[in-house]
Amino acid sequence: MSERLQVPRGTFDVLPQDADARAALEATARKILEGAGYRRIETPTFEHTEVFSRGVGASTDIVQKEMYTFDDGGGRSVTLRPEGTAPICRAYAEHGMHKLPQPVKLWYLSSFFRSEKPQQGRFRQFWQVGAEAIGSEDPAVDAELIVLLATLLDELEVTGTRLRIASLGTPAARAAYRLELQEHLTRHIDKLSGEVRDRIALNPLRAFDSDHPGTRAVMESAPRLLDHLDADDAEHFLEVRTMLDRAGVAYEIDPTLVRGLDYYTRTVFEFTSDALGAQSGVGGGGRYDGLVEMLGGPPAPGCGWAAGIERILLSSEGLPVAPPPVDLYVAFDSPAQRATAFAIADEARRALLSAQVELAGRSRKGQLKHADRIGARYVAVVGDETTALRDMLAGEQHDVAAGEVVARILRERGMR
Repeated sequence: MSERLQVPRGTFDVLPQDADARAALEATARKILEGAGYRRIETPTFEHTEVFSRGVGASTDIVQKEMYTFDDGGGRSVTLRPEGTAPICRAYAEHGMHKLPQPVKLWYLSSFFRSEKPQQGRFRQFWQVGAEAIGSEDPAVDAELIVLLATLLDELEVTGTRLRIASLGTPAARAAYRLELQEHLTRHIDKLSGEVRDRIALNPLRAFDSDHPGTRAVMESAPRLLDHLDADDAEHFLEVRTMLDRAGVAYEIDPTLVRGLDYYTRTVFEFTSDALGAQSGVGGGGRYDGLVEMLGGPPAPGCGWAAGIERILLSSEGLPVAPPPVDLYVAFDSPAQRATAFAIADEARRALLSAQVELAGRSRKGQLKHADRIGARYVAVVGDETTALRDMLAGEQHDVAAGEVVARILRERGMR
């Protein structure tokens, strides 16, 4: 006997009993985001590797360790997308979206891929919902995006959420701070983890993310980027906070908050959930004012976020998912009646009713039991002369011609 095949480690099947919750999440995201003027976009599952090495940053964990990169067969390196912002900025530049009214507001719900250790809520293929607003540096853009994510998590009943915010300033301000932080880390290099020591030159800010006890002790006395913002950056951050206050969104300022991608500037934020334990991040993002230009496009400031579908589902109270409605179930007794039953179901679907027809060869009793199990509102039992149409809610039954079943249902439901 052949070995039974299973899904690759770090991936999973979305089974029918799980799909309804995902569909409800998508519908909620669509309602909230499109209600605020964001339009759906989807980019290819794989991109030229430069989209990520150039945009995300060569020193990041994503580029150095986590990307699925391969030759496309023609000598060109391509990568399964590990995140959504860089591809969307590539699309913004490629399709001349800078010519549209700004900001261009986009949202997506897509799968992504990272080669990392599978953990609770973290997979090698995972799904994210995200929103991006490109073409405006107004702090109201940052505030709007944060409020929309807060609204989405609240609507989905994600429990124990907390919002942390900070500002990374502009690249110029961050460059000066980076030198000071590198000096601090170098003075205490013997107490740092090997990974942090290796990153001092390339990405010293990631030291704030370290769980290494010695590194954490060193970072307690490290200089803070928030203390090094220039006047414009500080004013931008203040205006974002003022709008969040007006919107009633609670937050805490976290001067140690950094993001794992190099393209972030100014505002950064993260929502966590106490329900997730150590891997508590549900969603986050920030501003990326130079990313479009890095990818060959015109200067175009941007801001956005992404939230993990699996993490949202793990940390929610349970989405209110109603079973899909079944307007009509068509039953029959003999093979000679199958074609008539099939035709009734087909007519019902063309009339935009949800209809199912017996496909398993059950007995009459078994068919009625199945119709009750799936919650069918009407059951049509095809006979040799007439069809018995049962209203399962009202408990009434009428004999009608097979060709009149759908018309009768539509008439009773006031649809015609």
